[in-house]
Amino acid sequence: MANMDIFNADPFRAVSMTKAVDRLGHVPAILGDIPGLFEPVRVRTTDVFIEERGSSPALIQTDERGAPPRRRTESARSVRSFKTTRISQADTLTADQVAGIRAFGTETELQQVQQEVARKQMLCNRNIQLTKEHMRLGAVQGIVVDADGSVIYDWAGELGQTIPTEIDFDLDAADPESGIIRKKCNQVSRSITRNLQGMGGGQVRIMGLCGDDFWDDMTAHPEVRETYLNTQEAADLREGNAWESFRYGSITFSNYRGTDDGSTVAVPPDKCKFFPVGAGIFQRAQAPAETFDFVNTPGQDMYSWLVRDRDRNAWVDIEMYTYPLYVCVQPSALHRARRT
Repeated sequence: MANMDIFNADPFRAVSMTKAVDRLGHVPAILGDIPGLFEPVRVRTTDVFIEERGSSPALIQTDERGAPPRRRTESARSVRSFKTTRISQADTLTADQVAGIRAFGTETELQQVQQEVARKQMLCNRNIQLTKEHMRLGAVQGIVVDADGSVIYDWAGELGQTIPTEIDFDLDAADPESGIIRKKCNQVSRSITRNLQGMGGGQVRIMGLCGDDFWDDMTAHPEVRETYLNTQEAADLREGNAWESFRYGSITFSNYRGTDDGSTVAVPPDKCKFFPVGAGIFQRAQAPAETFDFVNTPGQDMYSWLVRDRDRNAWVDIEMYTYPLYVCVQPSALHRARRT
């Protein structure tokens, strides 16, 4: 039987476990897999500071030749701080659960206990990754919410901006000859581009996350299907394309696959959420853990350590933590649509 003193070995120190958890797989997530969508910012404090400064271009009044040039006035700036969040999850490994491990040698015993610890880390990690995707999905809509639905940060309200009013794509009644879908796409693109105020330059692309009904009606609409009729993508439209992506009207539409219950992490069936990629308006600040091992160090994606039962030596808790803050600095550059 494995000796509980094995948890004093180096692989179970906080620093070693934190390094090990970085090698674990994560739950697939659309928003977590988009390159460059959320810029990581590793901070050494629990607070993140956001500076606002007006920098829009302005017209210059003409003046007489030989007169001194008009001086540009510095824009007013303001700085606000926002606290990072904490996501934690724990599981327990008891002496009974390792009682059947036959100790052929200390090294073998250690490896088998490590495997059991890693399995429990993986299960905790799945819940944490799902929670992070939930926060990312909120950030691309301008509002980061908690698991119970309470608002963590409403970025439009915090930064004094307004997200444009939801538009109706009218997918059930639009005339395929009028090009109405493309016009709606142009409306979204112009709104996002103008409200970015030059952020991202020419590298910005626009993405729309579609709920199932919005996606089905969009891909089945005659205007869209006729566009792809004589292209290679026509075969994809014929065979079905749930949870895939296609480009139309300079926007990449993607059928968002959330949780299987369709509500915990999901885009409502008849909605589409638009946001820019490559503009740098989304950031993930990562704060350090709350222990002496990591204080004042740059924040890491995940932390893990063991907490021993010091009274009876009957169990250990495998704890995992992450301290992110998902930020949208330009919520006015977001948009949204409904199916009807």
